[in-house]
Amino acid sequence: MFCQTQQSSSQSRALPAERVRSPKKDRRHEAMEMEESFDAEGSFDDPSYLSAQSPGSTSPARRQNKEIKETKITINCVTFPVSTSTPEQQLLKPNEWSYCDYFWADKRDLQGATVTGFEVLLQKQLKGKQMQKEMAEFIRERIKIEEEYAKNLSKLSMFPMAAQEEGTLGEAWAQLKKSLADEAEVHLKFSSKLQSEVEKPLLTFRGDNFKKDMKKYDHHIADLRKQLVSRYAAVEKARKALADRQKDLEVKTQQLEIKLSNKSEEDIKKARRKSTQAGDDLMRCVDLYNQAQSKWFEEMVTTSMELEKLEVERIEMIQQHLRQYTTLRHETDMFNQSTLEPVDQLLQSVDPAKDRELWVKEHKTGDRRPVDMDI
Repeated sequence: MFCQTQQSSSQSRALPAERVRSPKKDRRHEAMEMEESFDAEGSFDDPSYLSAQSPGSTSPARRQNKEIKETKITINCVTFPVSTSTPEQQLLKPNEWSYCDYFWADKRDLQGATVTGFEVLLQKQLKGKQMQKEMAEFIRERIKIEEEYAKNLSKLSMFPMAAQEEGTLGEAWAQLKKSLADEAEVHLKFSSKLQSEVEKPLLTFRGDNFKKDMKKYDHHIADLRKQLVSRYAAVEKARKALADRQKDLEVKTQQLEIKLSNKSEEDIKKARRKSTQAGDDLMRCVDLYNQAQSKWFEEMVTTSMELEKLEVERIEMIQQHLRQYTTLRHETDMFNQSTLEPVDQLLQSVDPAKDRELWVKEHKTGDRRPVDMDI
């Protein structure tokens, strides 16, 4: 339901003070304010009151009050102060960019549908849950790569290539092949820790009940908003009823002035009573509307703060586990480096002369050299 009205300064005095700023205003004080406004502007029995209440009125009384500035505006059944006519509202949590300060109005989505500020906050929560899931899927792909890499390293380490290399070089080559198996083990451990310390926490943080909890929040605030819409409709109905009673009173007053009916005085008394009753009904409806808006306001603040806290927790959780990822990655590099240290040491010990000695000793065929033949 889309509804938008503007209220003049005289009209705003007839209604209780704005709820967005002070949702817990004293009901008794509101009623006193309303009564004072009726006394100051003319009672409900005064036809000129009708002109002040109708934003679109073209009556003389309305035309005489054109200079009165609009101080409040009702958009989608929520009443806001007009920013150009009232001092800027102080934020509930200044300098914090808190949810509770910036999601009071509705907006239009790309399809033109109305989206409430609270729905925007809920969408942020659900999007955060989806991002968390996609991060976990990304880590899962990283784990698969690590597992496949470890498998291939282990397989490669068992290849018999150059297995017959001898001497110090042969020892270094054998250690290099063994380092592949050691490195494969490091990557397997890395993938296992990624699964238990990064992927799993990302997947299980706020499990299946999270969406149900969000739906509860959504239904709760939506019900309060529906009640506010209903209360606003009652106010508009009561306002129209008052306008009709005022018009009837005006007609009967004119009839009395021109003496068209002997019963005009009695009719005017009845019309005045009905007008007064309509005014009382309007006051009651406005008070119920403000109570509904106050309740919606309070729940919006409380619930938006809860959603803000949930988002902080989500970000901090992801930050913690991504840091764990980098820690594990650094550890993997360190362990991989350690698998190469024996290889480095043996490579430094490679001695071609020693290898030649060992090979000759094992494969020599004789150390007596040929000599010249005698005649």
